Amino acid sequence: MKYFKLVLLAIPFVLFSCSKGGDSTPTPTPTPTPTPTPTEASITFKIEVDGKAISDSTNSFILPALAATQAINVNVTSTLPKDGVTIDVSTKKNTDQSVVSTSSLSSTAGTTNGLSVTSLASGVLCTVTVTVTSKTTSTNTATKTFQIAKK
Repeated sequence: MKYFKLVLLAIPFVLFSCSKGGDSTPTPTPTPTPTPTPTEASITFKIEVDGKAISDSTNSFILPALAATQAINVNVTSTLPKDGVTIDVSTKKNTDQSVVSTSSLSSTAGTTNGLSVTSLASGVLCTVTVTVTSKTTSTNTATKTFQIAKK
């Protein structure tokens, strides 16, 4: 009887010490939602010559240059990309599309990006192409053209 009482006393401890054990598979951790990549604002800019903006209808007039070099100012009016922009200026003769001059500028400033159109010859009509490209997103680009001739 002594052993019987001891067994009766031990059974509740054995039952309570055993746990159900739970599921054998761990609870899945939720996949975090990816942080959306911010999209870059489309590049917009304006070209100024002698403090006056050149309109977008550039082929309707010819910008007169008084010297072989004409200073231009390219102002990025959109939000500037985080790494800045590259501004390329190419001048070609209208008669044979030969390159008269090229210049390039890397900028992290939105305004006062001074460049020059060089090697203009008297009486030769040229087309100037200004291209602004984001350094962050190479497909984010804008282009404007205008005509120029040295008097």
